Formats: sequence, structure tokens, C-alpha cells
Amino acid sequence: MSNFNTLPIFVALVEAGSFSKAGEQLNTSKSAVSKRISQLESDLGVRLFNRTTRSLTLTEAGEEYYDYASQAISLAKEAEYAVGRLQAKPKGKLKISVPMTFGRLYISHLIPKFLALYPDIQIEMIMDDKRQDFIKQGFDIGIRIGLLEDSSLVAKKIALCRSVICASNAYLSNSGIPQTPRDLSQHNCLYYSYFRAGQDWLFHKKADKKENDFIKVTPKGNYRVNNSEALHDAALAGLGIANMPTFIVGPDLVNKKLTQVLTNYPQPIHGIYAIFPERRHLAAKVKVFIEFLQQEIGGDTPIWDQGLS
Repeated sequence: MSNFNTLPIFVALVEAGSFSKAGEQLNTSKSAVSKRISQLESDLGVRLFNRTTRSLTLTEAGEEYYDYASQAISLAKEAEYAVGRLQAKPKGKLKISVPMTFGRLYISHLIPKFLALYPDIQIEMIMDDKRQDFIKQGFDIGIRIGLLEDSSLVAKKIALCRSVICASNAYLSNSGIPQTPRDLSQHNCLYYSYFRAGQDWLFHKKADKKENDFIKVTPKGNYRVNNSEALHDAALAGLGIANMPTFIVGPDLVNKKLTQVLTNYPQPIHGIYAIFPERRHLAAKVKVFIEFLQQEIGGDTPIWDQGLS
């Protein structure tokens, strides 16, 4: 068991794919990582990696060693989480991944309240709409909206997420009001380029909400952007018709700055989820953060839908 302390370094190197990146993750030098791996190979009497100037790949022995090493690291973490659950107070660093706009509107202003409740927790929050490599970047919890990809991550619903097709009164006065989803082909559709559901906008017929019976429309327009707040600004300015979640446009629908159209063709309702690595014992810091969000913004009618019909 003399090499047990080298296992995290070995696993980090496999997952990072290079000595320099592994060194950055471990807050040590490239040469230090290389030295520890060479010593490990010497102790085991087998080569674990095939090295070239451009690539680093596992040998057959390395692949088998990684299977066991990664399981050992996972079990060690499970032990830490199991002990952590017995703590009187949740504590430690909580690394969170949240979408930019949702994080700014509904998460960031809640952080001071959460930290006042749990002063022994330290939060690092990454706000970004790009898909994150959750495990490799070491996140404890993430917030995801809409369709979820199949993965080893566990998802727990925080709230419902409803989307609407909407536009400004000025745009509708100039361009007309679409009566069916097919009419959108005659309109300037504003498109969010990180839309997880794919290129198409999906609609139900209100009288026949069969789960997989959709009307699909591929939106076309002169503005495509990877930030939903920028899309929101364009809709308010009268540039076109947008497909927006009510957690962004709810207040504008209430005060009539935007008007919902195609109300007879509602879109599928998705969820807002907390995701976290699958573990036998959920860390106390993760558990209390999920419960906090459910209490503050969750429910059958989330706070952003209150006041909407």
C-alpha cells in the first residue's frame, strides 16, 4: 500500500490527459507529477502510459490499474461524505455551476442569505451558459434547465420551467400576430444558440397534449445569440419573436411590455434541476443547498410564474 498516496495523482493524470494539466489541477509542477508516476511504474514493475511528444495514452495495464484506482478514490470520497453527514453543521467548499441569466436573476441574490444560515460553508460559483465538464472541474452541484443528458449525475427537481413565444406590441403591430406555429415561417424569429432541446421549437395542440405528439418548427431569423438576456433585449426592442422562459419574461408579460402569442399551442414544460455526482452519501453542504433553493424558488408555481395566467 506504499503507493496509495499516488493514486489521486495517477487518476488526475488520466483524466487531465497531460502532465501539465494534471499539475495545474493538483497545484503542483509538471515535473513533480512526472516523477511520482515514474516512481509508481517502477514500484509496480509495469509501464502504465505510452508517452509521445504529442500524446499520453494508457497501456493495457494502465487501463486496468485506472479502473481500480478510480474506484478506490471514489470510495475514499464516499467515506469523507459519510463522515461529513455526521457533522453538526454543514461546512467546507461548495463549488456550484449555474447558467448565467438564471444565476444572476435567482441565485446570486440568495447567496448572502444562504451563507448567513451556514457560515461554515465557502461558495465558489461559476456562472456560464456553456456545458461544463462537471466531474473534471470538481463541481459539487450544478443547476440545469430543460432537457437533461443521460449521465452518471443525479438530478433533483427544484422548480418547473415554462417557456412562451412572445414579442413586443410594436413588432406584432408591424408584422402581424401568428395564429399557428407554421405562421412563424413568416416572422423574424430570435434564437438562443445554446438551446438544449435542439434547433426546433416544439408545440402541443392545447386540446390534445399527447406527450410525444409535437408540432415542430425550425425558427429562422436575423439574430442568433448565446446569451438569453441579449435575446430578451432584442425582443423588448421589437426585433422579432422570441422563445423565452417565463423566469426571464414573466414580469414583461404582466406589465404588457411583451405579449404572449400562440397560446393555443403551449410548449412542453421542463424543469429546473439540481444535479450532483451519484454518491451513496450526499454531502451535508449539498443537501442543505438543494433544500434551500427548493424553499426559496421552488414549488408547483415558482416565484416567476406568480401573477401569470
